[in-house]
Amino acid sequence: MESIISLRNVTVRYDDYVAIDSANLEIFADDFICIIGPNGGGKTTLIKAILGTLPHSGEVILSPTLFNGNKRLIGYLPQQSTFDRSFPISILEVVMSGLQSERGFTAKYSHADREKAMQLLEKVGLKSVAERQIGEVSGGQMQRALLCRAVISEPKLLILDEPTNFIDKQFESELYNILQQLNQRMAIVMVSHEVNNISPAVKSIVCVNRTLHRHNTNTLSHKELNEYCSVNR
Repeated sequence: MESIISLRNVTVRYDDYVAIDSANLEIFADDFICIIGPNGGGKTTLIKAILGTLPHSGEVILSPTLFNGNKRLIGYLPQQSTFDRSFPISILEVVMSGLQSERGFTAKYSHADREKAMQLLEKVGLKSVAERQIGEVSGGQMQRALLCRAVISEPKLLILDEPTNFIDKQFESELYNILQQLNQRMAIVMVSHEVNNISPAVKSIVCVNRTLHRHNTNTLSHKELNEYCSVNR
């Protein structure tokens, strides 16, 4: 199977500090990767390099299968939302805004768009608050809505930066079930700070602590965790 993204000797520097050092990684169409590592180890930096939002040396090669014309088929849920919670927009409209890259900013949403958004909101337990303004919902509810926004355009790759932020433990287990279902039709790369509690839903683990090590399993020994994720490296 050919990879959909290849990282080849990718290095990211902040002035004289090397945040990511010569990273090599292949991401495949059926992958569900959990990226772990200590705070400041470079997890989010790696994600931004993959997305092309940070300057880097080396190569990040995207397969043609990740494009539909000029549109990149990559969904992204950032660690912190940049939404202004005072902006007058409903949860439903937030989800549908994930279609803007293909519909355009001035195009009206269709009935089918609304139906698709409502189906996603129902799946994450938000159908009853679909018409509420974003300033009226909790941080956890907003996080769920942003997940729906990231997948409504049917990406081939879904990138999640600490998606369990702000959500309760009950929905966390539901979230992993949802992600397993999504993984049947898209690759998933998920950053997690839960180093000692990696979900069995994932298929492989990438340890990032300036350098990068991939493990094709969803479990790591205490020795491996200490070796690859120690903050004292």
